[in-house]
Amino acid sequence: MTNAELRSLAFAVLAAFIAILLLSGCETATHALPPYEPPLAKTDFQNVRTTAYTHTEADHTQYGPHNALGGELHAAGPAIHRAENLRQASVMSDSDDVRIQLVSNSGPELQPFSMDEPRTTKHVTTTTTTRVTKTTTRSAKRAIAVAKPPKIGSAAADWSRWPMGTTFRLLSTGQIYRVEDYGWALSGRNTVDLYMANQRDMNSWGARQEPIQILRWGDPQQSLQFLQSHQDYKHIKRMVLELQGRDQEAAALQ
Repeated sequence: MTNAELRSLAFAVLAAFIAILLLSGCETATHALPPYEPPLAKTDFQNVRTTAYTHTEADHTQYGPHNALGGELHAAGPAIHRAENLRQASVMSDSDDVRIQLVSNSGPELQPFSMDEPRTTKHVTTTTTTRVTKTTTRSAKRAIAVAKPPKIGSAAADWSRWPMGTTFRLLSTGQIYRVEDYGWALSGRNTVDLYMANQRDMNSWGARQEPIQILRWGDPQQSLQFLQSHQDYKHIKRMVLELQGRDQEAAALQ
């Protein structure tokens, strides 16, 4: 094969590669957003659709184990023992008001929740006993175990429904999550995606309808300021529109 033929072949391969890239870009640009869902009422207790993801998925490998804010993704700690008293969390609807009824087992009630619980401490108790001819001093150390603050996991959601920084508790497990990420499939949806450390945990969770308790709402204005510089992407544009109160335009965006 002559040099001219080799050059022609190389140009043909390069042209084919560029064409594939252009077609891929067009496909991404025309990829439709997920169907729009009206937002849930902003209440302290909500019943939401939950899914799970991990950083090794194909659509997340380019970002690695990092969230949209640039920080590291974290898996939540194990299920909290106190939540084992929670037998069921059923959702009851009265017209537009949604209330969650918690039904516990016959055991003790759930302990009050605090995100600022102190670490394990020790108390020293000294007892002195005096007799007629003999003095006895006894010292006993008693360690009181106090639960450490729970490890907060990362979650992805539509920031117009759950602004970044929103912290919530899964009532079925007691685990705590904070919204730090977002995604194409979550835009305009009442779905929260829970970060898992590995593929096994992600598959084990699957998709579940879960009652959650909002512990702290994030700031919508901070979310809006962050997203406005990235709204060339349609899923971000939809969140921006909803944060601006332009729900009809957000719903119409596809």
